[in-house]
Amino acid sequence: MELSTLTTEQRNSNSMNLDQKDTYDILKTIHQEDANVHQAIEKVLPTIEDVVEAVYQRLLRGGRLIYVGAGTSGRLGYLDSSECQPTFMTPPEMVQTIMAGGVDAFFQASEGSEDQESQGREDIAVKEIGPSDVVIGITSSGRTPYPIGAVKLAKEQGAFTVALTCNEHSEIGQITDRAIEVVVGPEVLTGSTRMKAATAHKMILNMISTTTMVKLGKVYENLMVDVQANNVKLRDRAKRIIMDIAKVTYEVAEQTLAKTNNHVKPAIVMLKGDVDYETANQALNECDGYVRDAIQYVKDN
Repeated sequence: MELSTLTTEQRNSNSMNLDQKDTYDILKTIHQEDANVHQAIEKVLPTIEDVVEAVYQRLLRGGRLIYVGAGTSGRLGYLDSSECQPTFMTPPEMVQTIMAGGVDAFFQASEGSEDQESQGREDIAVKEIGPSDVVIGITSSGRTPYPIGAVKLAKEQGAFTVALTCNEHSEIGQITDRAIEVVVGPEVLTGSTRMKAATAHKMILNMISTTTMVKLGKVYENLMVDVQANNVKLRDRAKRIIMDIAKVTYEVAEQTLAKTNNHVKPAIVMLKGDVDYETANQALNECDGYVRDAIQYVKDN
């Protein structure tokens, strides 16, 4: 598909005189266009649901969620995957990102690296992809060779593959198991897909990872009970989560958390079930880490 025909490359009629607007009107134009992102995402929620279910089922089997992208798309993958470990205490390999040009390209643009489909295949091959994995190729245009090469090989290896793009009938969407084509329309600054397209993609990646982690039992009510409490801010958050759920004082939460080596889940089960650390851990193991089920388990036993 010719680049010039893509929705993401069209000129936006609402910003044709962008260079003649004053500061407030430029900001207002950008803000009004950003409002279209929410409506565009709502239209693809059923497809996102399918993707989440696929990710959830495969992570249950010990699989991985791997984002692949170039430029802004790769950086968005890193933003989401890098936060899963501290937020949900996931193993480093469970959610990860492969970016054209490697990690260095996150900090310094390496635009030419996205043009090699073969490089995408080589980089994903290192991961030894299999049927338990999900690979999401992120590309606003839907035609970037690097993620296309990666998802092609991933599909050949039996992985569940997903396209995340901002153009309908995308090239990458034709070869994946699911295509999330969130059409946000032309950018305020023509072709600058770090704007609406990137915003939509970040929101969707957040939705996929967060919803999956909720389903995996890493959330109780709306609290992150698998938070990795390894700094002052996160330890304080962990204590307040325990306080909120168990209805105890800060001091009690602090003392209990100390007994669990800063793990929130067993601390909650200990307090809610009135049991010791060993019993709480056993209950969590029996209930696959689901706090609500573990509390009920200790009460029933």
